[in-house]
Amino acid sequence: MIIGLDTGGTHVDAVLIDKGEIIDWAKGPTDRENLFASIWQTLEKLLHNVDPQALEWINLSTTITTNSIVEGKGSPVAMFVQGGPGINPLNFSCGEHLTLLDGFIDHRGEEIKSFSPEILDKELKIISAQGIKNAGVVTKFSTRNPVHELKVKDYLAKKGFSTITMGHTLSGKLNFPRRIHTTFLNSATADIFNNFAQGVKEALKDKGLSVPLYILKADGGTMALEEAIKYPVQSILSGPAASVMGSLAFNDIKEDTLLLDIGGTTTDISFLVDGVPLFEPAGIEISQYPTLVRAIYSASVGLGGDSAVKVTENQELEIGPERQGPPMALGGPVPTPSDAMIVLDKMNFGDREKALRAMEIIGESLNISVLEAAQQVYEKFGDILKEKVTEILIERNNHPVYTIHELLHGRKIVPQGIIAIGGPAQGLAPFF
Repeated sequence: MIIGLDTGGTHVDAVLIDKGEIIDWAKGPTDRENLFASIWQTLEKLLHNVDPQALEWINLSTTITTNSIVEGKGSPVAMFVQGGPGINPLNFSCGEHLTLLDGFIDHRGEEIKSFSPEILDKELKIISAQGIKNAGVVTKFSTRNPVHELKVKDYLAKKGFSTITMGHTLSGKLNFPRRIHTTFLNSATADIFNNFAQGVKEALKDKGLSVPLYILKADGGTMALEEAIKYPVQSILSGPAASVMGSLAFNDIKEDTLLLDIGGTTTDISFLVDGVPLFEPAGIEISQYPTLVRAIYSASVGLGGDSAVKVTENQELEIGPERQGPPMALGGPVPTPSDAMIVLDKMNFGDREKALRAMEIIGESLNISVLEAAQQVYEKFGDILKEKVTEILIERNNHPVYTIHELLHGRKIVPQGIIAIGGPAQGLAPFF
């Protein structure tokens, strides 16, 4: 038997598979402050009558790292970047602190000039005062010769940095700007992914389980969890990849199709071309960061059923990208689109009175009734999502269409069908 376990920003979902058939499933809330408890409780439901010896392995997927990037909640990172002739690293600045290193390696991999440790010492005083413990080190031609990255890493390790990512370890490609962003994201997501991984391992240990652990990568393949702890950036679109692979497993699709996974924190948008997943061979872009992570194409937007809803000073509704907790119907702190959909009878869960109170808060700010407030939140949510889908589809059709099989010359994506999953999916059908 095999376990499939997905840890999202809102829920933990798990299934038990035997001989290719799902024989049981379990679901529980995600507590980001205590992932161990969230995962353990879900596994407890799933495995109450299962012999641990019958389990072969566990496949994991997660949107934890994706959500942290989209919501801007990654760990602070100090970037150490060395350029060289022909490009200015300042054009690709990211992280909470950027140090430009002198010296450079040329395109043949030969050291032309070493860097100055004095620059590091000066910048480290500032970085230390900011309390930054994660770092990224990228030199322009480190894929040809990583000597400067290795020396800087050793130097930083002695100064107490907990996570240090070197660009050359993530990809052998020469794309310097994408390598900078990929290195930054690897260090920014390291802490939250390690927290997730430790939660999984502790939960399995408490259940007496000792089986191989794998995580789904952005390209639909898998990697060992221990390897993913070193390179968490490979998991940034693990959850969306799982949605695409699951849609293929449960549906016989032969045409262009829009795939929507509407979660509590984010919505993942993907496409099938003639029933085959769209692919990003150069690397996926997430938020404003182009990366070197090869992936099944997916765009994650900070919009979900639990996105915080508020009224701005200009008396306009604002939804997301932040999630401050569950819907008020489930005891959350602020109104959400899910509360609006409960009031409008488009979803049925939680405490309806609390959902009404959530929309009353919005209505009071806009000087409208509870039902009018719910309708406006619902329509705004649907309109934003539809606009995002349209915007992304236009952008994708301005580029070559790659699938996991081939490059399709001159092909445009024209969705003939939609597969939408997630709690709010059915209620949002009228917008598509």
